[in-house]
Amino acid sequence: MGADFSKMPECVVNDPVGDLAPSLDLDTIPDDVREYARTRVGETEETKSLMVEELRELIYQRGEFEPLRMDDEYLIRFLRSRNYKLEPTYRLMVNYHDFRERNMSYYEGVAPVELSHIADADIINVLPYREQTGRRIIYFKIGKWDPSTTSVDDLFTATLAVLEAGMLELRAQILGGVCIFDFEGLSMTHAWNITPSTVSKVIEIMVTSFPMKISAIHVLHESWIFEKIFSMFNPLLPTRYKEICYFHGGDLSSLHKHIEPKYLPKAFGGTRPEYSYQQWFISLTRDPRVVNEMTALGYVAKGPYTPEEKDEEIKG
Repeated sequence: MGADFSKMPECVVNDPVGDLAPSLDLDTIPDDVREYARTRVGETEETKSLMVEELRELIYQRGEFEPLRMDDEYLIRFLRSRNYKLEPTYRLMVNYHDFRERNMSYYEGVAPVELSHIADADIINVLPYREQTGRRIIYFKIGKWDPSTTSVDDLFTATLAVLEAGMLELRAQILGGVCIFDFEGLSMTHAWNITPSTVSKVIEIMVTSFPMKISAIHVLHESWIFEKIFSMFNPLLPTRYKEICYFHGGDLSSLHKHIEPKYLPKAFGGTRPEYSYQQWFISLTRDPRVVNEMTALGYVAKGPYTPEEKDEEIKG
């Protein structure tokens, strides 16, 4: 039986900067982000109304898949990811639902807060604050991954839980996020566990089948082993993704040209304390709307809200 997080105290962390935002903002689009949406994404109220109707009609017309939902809010997530281009948005939705059907084990019955072995190892994390452009940062410390205790599927499960939760935030749908891959400690053991199937799933999540934009990919401590692994990915990456990849080696000052140190943890040469993956998900269980969204995808809520309680709060 999992831990009862309803009996846990709120996560209290030291925040010297004062901009900690572990909870997801499901309602607000700041004015600067709204302007970015208009000029860079092509989003206006008129465009939203028109494209939502066109997308909904196309889904009904073609009948290739059965979407999880057809409400405006859900469809807009996908439209934002493809800058309101109808055919690419439709194809993204087909790919997303196909990926889910083939990989339901990553969703059904999964309690994100109980992936404690990943949290303890600090392999994957999303920082509970935004960097200077308003984007959240997700990082992967691949060298800390022990394949003998944590499977590749465990990593995919944790990654998808983070992305599905993060995608609920309106500004994240518009701005996208920043990824940091730290390969310090990478070994041949890691390389042997990254198969063509693993590569294919990574590409599906990053490129073809998930409605979350990536604005930048930062790679740290790459080595000859990394080069061997990356050679499997490189031919599959579209040009845009190659253009937003930045390779820093061990030079953290190079990373700081893109992300200011005050928006990074100390492990990346920043000034922030370390926050864990688990802390972020525990904080999310405090929001009944987040719980409702995640359980609708198949996740198990381990938090202060039972399905009945969260429905009552949502209604009233």
